[in-house]
Amino acid sequence: MPETSPAVEKPLSAPQKALRKMGLLRSVDLSLHLPYRYEDETRIVKLRDVRDGDVAQIEGEVRRCDVAYRPRRQLQVVLDDGSDTCTLRFFNFYPNMKKMLEAGQRVRVRGEVRGGFMGRTMMHPSVSVAGAPLSEALTPVYPSAASLPQAYLRKAVQGGLERALREGAFSETLPADMQPRGIWPLAQALRFLHHPPPDTPLATLEDRSHPAWCRLKAEELLAQQLSQMRAKRERDALRAPVLPVAGGGVLLGLRAALPFELTGAQVRVGQEIAADLASQVPMHRLLQGDVGSGKTVVAALAAAQAMDAGWQCALMAPTEILAEQHFRKLVQWIEPVLPPGCRVAWLTGSQKKKERQLMNEAIADGSALLVVGTHAVIQQDVQFNRLGLAIIDEQHRFGVEQRLTLRRKTQQAGQADGVQEPHMLMMSATPIPRTLAMAHYADLDVSTLDELPPGRTPVVTRLIADSRRAELVQRISAQIEQGRQVYWVCPLIEESEALDLTNATETHRQLSEALNADPKKPVLVGLLHSRMPVAEKKAVMDLFTRGDMAVLVSTTVIEVGVDVPNASLMVIEHAERFGLSQLHQLRGRVGRGAAASACVLMYATGEVGRLSETARERLRAMVDTADGFEIARRDLEIRGPGEFLGARQSGAAMLRFADLQTDVQWLEWARRVAPQMLDRHPQLAETHLHRWLGSRHDYLKA
Repeated sequence: MPETSPAVEKPLSAPQKALRKMGLLRSVDLSLHLPYRYEDETRIVKLRDVRDGDVAQIEGEVRRCDVAYRPRRQLQVVLDDGSDTCTLRFFNFYPNMKKMLEAGQRVRVRGEVRGGFMGRTMMHPSVSVAGAPLSEALTPVYPSAASLPQAYLRKAVQGGLERALREGAFSETLPADMQPRGIWPLAQALRFLHHPPPDTPLATLEDRSHPAWCRLKAEELLAQQLSQMRAKRERDALRAPVLPVAGGGVLLGLRAALPFELTGAQVRVGQEIAADLASQVPMHRLLQGDVGSGKTVVAALAAAQAMDAGWQCALMAPTEILAEQHFRKLVQWIEPVLPPGCRVAWLTGSQKKKERQLMNEAIADGSALLVVGTHAVIQQDVQFNRLGLAIIDEQHRFGVEQRLTLRRKTQQAGQADGVQEPHMLMMSATPIPRTLAMAHYADLDVSTLDELPPGRTPVVTRLIADSRRAELVQRISAQIEQGRQVYWVCPLIEESEALDLTNATETHRQLSEALNADPKKPVLVGLLHSRMPVAEKKAVMDLFTRGDMAVLVSTTVIEVGVDVPNASLMVIEHAERFGLSQLHQLRGRVGRGAAASACVLMYATGEVGRLSETARERLRAMVDTADGFEIARRDLEIRGPGEFLGARQSGAAMLRFADLQTDVQWLEWARRVAPQMLDRHPQLAETHLHRWLGSRHDYLKA
């Protein structure tokens, strides 16, 4: 028999590649790709009835078709519908379009009608043959890509929807006793949203309050809750090391060595964490608190409990500066009370090979009971002896894969003890608003430090224009004469032609000149940014921390973790360019001592630097409140949950349809129904998850 040639796979067209890139692979994915707006192509209107700015569909006869060359080459077409005339303008056109729009032709056009001195105009309207049957439903406009025409996408979505319905992909997964009253069946809701009838109030489609939209939002939130609750149950079934509270050792020594009393909130949260560590159910807890609420102390107490039980603890921070701040504090507090021969290890990517090797050996043989570092902690060459507790600071800056890698370190280290899962404590200085915690942190237990330690000085926040820079320099001089220190934060390291921003290097030069006008009173002005060599950054921070440096000009590398009680003034240049949480974090670097402290938000003036409404909202919020929880709530309103969450959701689907600001009722319903479905209808729950997330829900187990 002749050999059959292997089938040659046909290369994908540009639209097919675009569909794949957008994740529209399954019929279900296409069906759930919903319109973001609609066009009404169900009726023809007369020009005399159209108001300025309306999007209208008109039909008429072409009176004139010419190519004009001023102010630029364009096709100008005068259309008469019997009630008025309208000039159609096309800057991009082809010969066949000119032929279609010859004088005497009858055509149908749709676009935005604008009035003016020269009469009514339409810019680049859609054009079709007159007399064609009108659409019976509103025409959907889908989110798309440059290489994916709407006509192609509409056909693909419609095909996907019909296939999914034939295959039963949208069969009912909600048991009758769990369905909210009046909710639409899913298949009906999808058909409606892809092709709503012309009498549908557009407002209910645009604000997503229509019952069809409610079904989609409820379904989506339920899938999210099912995913996170199932992941939590699977994790709770694993075994973690039991770390009981010992009567002495490191924990007792640490408590005695602390130079301050714990706040009531620290005691309460510490007890919650201690109880988790004493159980074989893996702890998966988020410790949140405002800037300066004392999260590091609580983490140190948890680490001490783990070490007393004979297990190692790892603390991972996103930046070397923050990791070093933790390391210094923990060495000071913990190393003096460790058992003989034990130590606190330090791991970063910038370490020399010999130093790193010594640290790795101490981690592997178990003499390093506490390991502090950056991403270097999860590198392949790092092998723990008995890792029982992992602490991740600023957890939103770490992706899912990085947290999974840290967990695998524990599994390697604890295999002989039958340990399958570490205890994990994640910390965040950005408080999580309630609705966000309910939606995206349902798999975590949340502890909140809602009390600041005594002695923290309230920080006064002022908003000034950059035209008052000279006044600000005088104020800095006054602070320095009083023995105080100052931060000056810039958003860029180098000049950018695209953004009219002053860079840190130039600001450092200008401040150095201005503050050293009197040679008899020298002022040390330092510069810190992420591109400096690590040793140089460390030297600068050491000088500022010791008080030998009066002013530190920096980029946002000092956003979190830096603790200099003598610093009493924070200047943030081009504050309008920063996010709200970032501004609040930067403000938290001052007010850490007894001196009156201030944060100056300097914004750009002039034509180029006009503030957007979003920037105004951010700056207004900073002046209005110093409450981190209120700041977080406003930040969520301004940015939305995607940006707010950061890298936590890497690899996981964010909410596409539900809005946490307006859909709390559906979120609360989903939280109530999800555990009931997992208990009583596990197969329906699995079907629901697969419909909405495919295999991606497994990624939420981190």
